[in-house]
Amino acid sequence: MGRPWDDVISAEEIERYKAAGFGRPSGLGKRPALLIIDVQYRTVGLERRPYWEAIKEFKTSCGEVGWSAIDHIVPLLKLFRERDYPVFYPYVAPKMGYDAGRLAQKVPDIMNISARGYDFPTEIAPRETDVMVPKKHPSAFFGTPLASYLIDKGVDTLVVTGCSTSGCVRGTVVDGFAYNFRVAVPEECVFDRSPVSHAVNLFDMAYKYGDVMPVRELMAALP
Repeated sequence: MGRPWDDVISAEEIERYKAAGFGRPSGLGKRPALLIIDVQYRTVGLERRPYWEAIKEFKTSCGEVGWSAIDHIVPLLKLFRERDYPVFYPYVAPKMGYDAGRLAQKVPDIMNISARGYDFPTEIAPRETDVMVPKKHPSAFFGTPLASYLIDKGVDTLVVTGCSTSGCVRGTVVDGFAYNFRVAVPEECVFDRSPVSHAVNLFDMAYKYGDVMPVRELMAALP
């Protein structure tokens, strides 16, 4: 079965990682939690549209690849709720001038998104029993109580989904790994505006920080 990075990472590069001992699976633990990161209308658009059409509505939208990810998150989310596993929503709240930080300098348009853009698509909208984690930076851990929530719920495995693969997803995966959580990324459930960056970061996460796998395989492996 092909991997998302097959057309980007050469076989010789992959062999370098394997020769150094990278890429071994970590496996899943006994108590997983689902993280749905930044899946808001500002990252997917109000409707399923190609990228160049989608950014006319929200400049931070990734377009139809975001909606494709939602299609795969829906059954995964359903399974987590059926099994009463915890679900977390790390998300960017509307930014005020005093907390703009460096992000406003790098991506100034993020300061000009309408309130509607911060809403969650109905297909994956949070419920009262889910945990909301507003954040100001890429990693869902930085400056948030996420780690304490995970400890309180006895979580040992993070299933990370959402946007973007190269930014907030990767930042959260790296920090989760650093906190010694097992980390899994269902490859169809994350998305990015750059196909190359998406593929490269999936490869990097798979060989260094967690298990990147098809969502059906992950769902079958859940305890």
